[in-house]
Amino acid sequence: MTFNGNDSAEYRPSVTPAAASADAKPAQPLQITDDLDQLLAILPDPIRDRLEQHPQRNVLVEVVLDLGRRPEARFPGTSEYLSEDAITKADLQHCIDRVGIFSGDNRAGIEKTLHRISAIRNRAGEIIGLTCRVGRAVYGTIGMIRDLVESGRSILMLGRPGVGKTTALREIARVLADELEKRVVIIDTSNEVAGDGDIPHPAIGRARRMQVAHPENQHQVMIEAVENHMPEVIIIDEIGTELEAQAARTIAERGVQLIGTAHGNQIENLMKNPTLSDLVGGIQSVTLGDEEARRRGSQKSVLERKAPPTFDIAVEMLERQKWVVHESVADTVDALLRGRVPNPQVRQVNDAGEITITHEQSGKGLDPKPVRSLPFGDSSTALRDTGAARVAGWRSSGQMMPLPSPRYDRVARFPRDTDSFSGLMSPERQSFDQMLNDSLERSLMSEEADPFGEVPTAGPNGEDLPLHIYPYAVSRHLVEQVIHTMNLPIMLTKDLDGADAVLALRSHIKNHSKLRQIAKSRQLSIFTVKSNSMPQIIRALQRMLKMEDAFLEEPINLNLFSRSGDEDEIEALEEARLAVEQIVIPKGQPVELLPRSAKVRKMQHELVEHYHLKSSSFGEEPNRRLRIYPA
Repeated sequence: MTFNGNDSAEYRPSVTPAAASADAKPAQPLQITDDLDQLLAILPDPIRDRLEQHPQRNVLVEVVLDLGRRPEARFPGTSEYLSEDAITKADLQHCIDRVGIFSGDNRAGIEKTLHRISAIRNRAGEIIGLTCRVGRAVYGTIGMIRDLVESGRSILMLGRPGVGKTTALREIARVLADELEKRVVIIDTSNEVAGDGDIPHPAIGRARRMQVAHPENQHQVMIEAVENHMPEVIIIDEIGTELEAQAARTIAERGVQLIGTAHGNQIENLMKNPTLSDLVGGIQSVTLGDEEARRRGSQKSVLERKAPPTFDIAVEMLERQKWVVHESVADTVDALLRGRVPNPQVRQVNDAGEITITHEQSGKGLDPKPVRSLPFGDSSTALRDTGAARVAGWRSSGQMMPLPSPRYDRVARFPRDTDSFSGLMSPERQSFDQMLNDSLERSLMSEEADPFGEVPTAGPNGEDLPLHIYPYAVSRHLVEQVIHTMNLPIMLTKDLDGADAVLALRSHIKNHSKLRQIAKSRQLSIFTVKSNSMPQIIRALQRMLKMEDAFLEEPINLNLFSRSGDEDEIEALEEARLAVEQIVIPKGQPVELLPRSAKVRKMQHELVEHYHLKSSSFGEEPNRRLRIYPA
């Protein structure tokens, strides 16, 4: 940061953090310009003198002047009074005379600055309070999402007031206009993005600014910008009405990149807001058919996304140095509507100036999975690198480390130190890691071999194969996955007429006397499962084909329990399998696995259940892990 003699930052647009980090050098400090002296000049003399000497003046957020109350200065996380004397009407008038005209939204500014002065009026229309907010231009603040800005996709910024949404918009406008040389138009409703007056603040670079005479007409100015000025990018601050949301959709459908902010901290807030839900595609209620409702395991009336989202990407600005990125708003909304937890990116800037990108379950503190780190201000260059910068697997990311052997109590057989995780019960963790590596290599070499051996030649009642199964209230997708992966001689049917057996959820079949009567009259066997889980379905299909005992003697196909089949999931499942087969069953000893994410722990639980063993998760995040108990 470069300061002039008045302790306010100096603007030098020729040097930016993005340019400085092009060669992956350590990031330079962010440059900030705040023109603080011009804001202090409108305040009464005693208040101005106090702030000019204040040690925290460079982080001042706002000054609050309310009639009959003491003046108050607010800083990040704290506030303090500036005088023992209460504010008078003369003090308020002193400030009003030195600022611009208050518009329809009760906001005014100081010409050629980014400061915002907001008024509070009484019922007679007289101003009885002022909020003098400091406006700062921070050059380099969008280093965390620069790659997304350069992608050309529309981006929606969310966050609480004061987290820096408008500051980010200002920097995005400058980067797109100056560095990427695009035609950028800013819809500046309250002159907050580009400052007050007819000449925009230099912080927006070559971007053009359209002012809005009346805030209620912002949607009209948005359409006018597209029709009259041929922009490639339109930037909007504070989309707050249904008309503005509709105008934003119109702009996005015309192929213009849209960068905007909206009221709300998270995507869930927009989904529940009927006025702004169209920004994320809109929500509607639909009625499913009986078969589809059973397949989903849901009610017949469900909520679904109405249309493609207006914005492709959403950024939740939790803190100034921590942003949650939803790279596909459509996928996130669909997941939330189906009761699943999305897995967005969490981007943070550490003390060394590097951007750390992790995957975290909806930012709610579940086990984060590191992806990569890159210098602050040059995320686009590092993200495009598909070579050494790419990290795959817990081992290569440094998350899977050999752990020391714990000391166990002879009676309880549990680690004495239950606060820190301790790894598997082997003399050396390294030997287990080697066993895991060897096992993974063998599984890759024999990937195409049939791990399930020979299949039976007849069904439970002597039926010819393939066996036709009618699934009732059981996840058809899971059943098909088991059949395909295990190569079972089973086909699913949608009607009872051609079925050889019924596979049903136990809780549903109890109250369905008609189905039981039909099955009895047609001499159909009914096989039940307690829940829609992979182990339950596997066992039921094994019972149908009378191959349960033979199956347990064969190696387990871990792809049955993996959701996506990626390297991390397979490695975690292989770790659990080896622990059970090499330690828990033969030695009768409990085992603790390495910390994993909630999703992966659930897969490990299902795998352990397949062995008819018990397991539990314990420990605090991010070191929460699985403990497997002997039978």
